[in-house]
Amino acid sequence: MRTRPLKVALLGCGVVGSEVARIMTTHADDLAARIGAPVELVGVAVRRPSKVREGIDPALITTDATALVQRGDIDVVIEVIGGIEPARTLITTAFENGASVVSANKALLAEDGAALHAAAEKYGRDLYYEAAVAGAIPLVRPLRESLAGDKVNRVLGIVNGTTNFILDKMDTSGAGYSEALDEATALGYAEADPTADVEGFDAAAKAAILAGIAFHTRVKIGDVHREGITEVTAADIASARRMGCTVKLLAICERAADGASVTARVHPAMIPLSHPLASVREAYNAVFVEAEAAGQLMFYGPGAGGSPTASAVLGDLVAVCRNKLGEATGPGESAYTRLPVSPMGEVVTRYHISLDVADKPGVLAQVATVFAEQGVSIDTVRQQGRPDGGGEASLVVVTHRAPDAALSGTVEALRKLDTVRGVASIMRVEGE
Repeated sequence: MRTRPLKVALLGCGVVGSEVARIMTTHADDLAARIGAPVELVGVAVRRPSKVREGIDPALITTDATALVQRGDIDVVIEVIGGIEPARTLITTAFENGASVVSANKALLAEDGAALHAAAEKYGRDLYYEAAVAGAIPLVRPLRESLAGDKVNRVLGIVNGTTNFILDKMDTSGAGYSEALDEATALGYAEADPTADVEGFDAAAKAAILAGIAFHTRVKIGDVHREGITEVTAADIASARRMGCTVKLLAICERAADGASVTARVHPAMIPLSHPLASVREAYNAVFVEAEAAGQLMFYGPGAGGSPTASAVLGDLVAVCRNKLGEATGPGESAYTRLPVSPMGEVVTRYHISLDVADKPGVLAQVATVFAEQGVSIDTVRQQGRPDGGGEASLVVVTHRAPDAALSGTVEALRKLDTVRGVASIMRVEGE
């Protein structure tokens, strides 16, 4: 074993960063044995130096992150501060000054991953980011390395624990969205401002990263169609149950049938209870991968939290340090296909549409005519009068697969019918 330690700088010491520092200290001997050399934490950049950080030598604390990554003797920089800036500048500065980087920054990678990979390649450094997607679940490395010789056609997954917890509670307890969100917040699963989770931004960033790796092309967060769960109602959950389905917020990345393009999207969807993703409960994550040779693979586990995310960070740290000792670098960006990202309107999917309609003869025929005019085939129809009467009924239509643009056009045409009092809900049906 080499006696000179590999020097590590840590940017950020919140929930994840503090756990990384703790494990590096308590498991130092094990890490050294796995790497082939000891690792030494030589600096921790924070915003609030006065905060007590148990187990971390106060002498390591600094507020000058730029000076830390510019030292020139750092072997690996671990970035867990998040956001776009100053993280982007600090990472590129680390490359310029001889350090490889381990990051958990999904937002930055989804927005500017190509530039970061280019900088890493320019300076001969590693950029690893297993922790940026699905926490402790080994997913990035299997897609980037284990399946590098295969052709991945689809990635379908639950990649946000907060929204999965909320939807699961709505399903199992009958709670409404607001009530389930309050419980998630009380338990620490949701932030004080849950927008990034419940509006799908977090999942969209992860979808962009997964699509780029799976299809060897460049996908940015702006290429991902995004819808959140704030409009999902208890009635939607109940309707899904009647169909033998449950509702999940899904990240779906697909290669077109002709192989000429890809799509990436995040939205709530009904999936059959028989699908493996339907059984993913509470704040857990799971990703279903469909590859040409390997077939169907599923990755499951905790998708967030200090310890799970730190586990992924330290796995990357071990890999990067081994590369340092071997004077090599690991796999960089693989974007050789340069496939275009098709718009959501070209995605072929199914719709579950709930309508409030006049309870009188001929309404179903009018609705069916609209679907026919838009070229959308109906799979099932369920009509039920309101218990309180009032001349209204509920009409639920589930379509066959059709382009999303045609389905959206159908909904707009339905809104214009005099006999349609309102479109109560629209949800896609996936996972068949």
